[in-house]
Amino acid sequence: MRFAKPRDFRSIPSATGGIARLACVRMREAGKGVAAVLSGAGLTIAEVNDPSLRLTVRTQIKVLELAARELQDEFLGFHLARHFDLREIGLLYYVMASSERLADALRNAERYSAINNEGVRLHLRSGRATVIELDYLNVDRRSDRHQIEFWITTLVRICRQLTNTRLASPRMSVRHHRDSMPAEYRSFLAGDIEFDADADQIIFPEQVASLPIVGADTYLNKLLRQYADEALARGPRHRKSIRADVERVIQRLLPHGRANTSEVARQLGLSRRTLSRSLLSEDMTFTKIMEELRAALGRRYLRDRALSVSEITWLLGYREVGSFTHAFKRWTGMSPSQFRSSDGLPDKGVNSSPPSKQVR
Repeated sequence: MRFAKPRDFRSIPSATGGIARLACVRMREAGKGVAAVLSGAGLTIAEVNDPSLRLTVRTQIKVLELAARELQDEFLGFHLARHFDLREIGLLYYVMASSERLADALRNAERYSAINNEGVRLHLRSGRATVIELDYLNVDRRSDRHQIEFWITTLVRICRQLTNTRLASPRMSVRHHRDSMPAEYRSFLAGDIEFDADADQIIFPEQVASLPIVGADTYLNKLLRQYADEALARGPRHRKSIRADVERVIQRLLPHGRANTSEVARQLGLSRRTLSRSLLSEDMTFTKIMEELRAALGRRYLRDRALSVSEITWLLGYREVGSFTHAFKRWTGMSPSQFRSSDGLPDKGVNSSPPSKQVR
């Protein structure tokens, strides 16, 4: 297991967030409050529902831990893995499913697993046994139980489905602790899991690697691997600027007065030092982003005549209307009321004079 604190934002491993979304579905089915759980992980419902938005692996682990607590399900990762449609894995699954033999499928998973989750790397070892090992990269393995149990269970399901056999692993192991192996694990996986082990792995007999894949299609596999290579090339090196992520978090925290460097770094899964260093690499500082974002939001909010100046003051994280007015004059050379008039948006009596120095 390789864990080191990431040196900059682009080395923070991300995931498609599919497991977190499965957990949200399970909470909704159980009538649980999804928004509160996501808030504890620094997310909103809109963000989780956006399939184009990748989550940091650390955030996904946090969502699963909080969801398990809310659902009172100590084995949430295992339960989620048992029932979802494997095709939801996407391109990685189809590359595996079109491979010729199970060893080929697992080699492809080894190469392309980062498309789905950059923090969990799969390794295949062949010899006297077929060993699938999962290694955490730039993620603290000690923080996780549910994600790794999801992957262990899912990999067993994939191997069974692709070969149309009831494969059983005589031995599996995980690094985290459980007092004993639950009976439902043994029944479904048809094997024993060793907890508190030195590795996260599934061990099959040697001959399993040569099993043919039921849906093998060498032409399709070659085509899909080309797509997978392109997806892999568009990985963390081409990830969007950290500024967009910082702005997103700041805007959510401003009304609550918590938009500071420490809290933003925490919600992004970074240390303050890493956040500052990542921003400097883009010739940017946290203070500059905060100032420019408040100025842009101030103009946008003032164009909405339904918002009073006191409401805008609160939305921008100021405690007093006077503080917002002073800042706005510094940004634009005008007071908020003058800006509305010059922009063709007269106040029309909507808080043309500040109602109070103190804002809720």
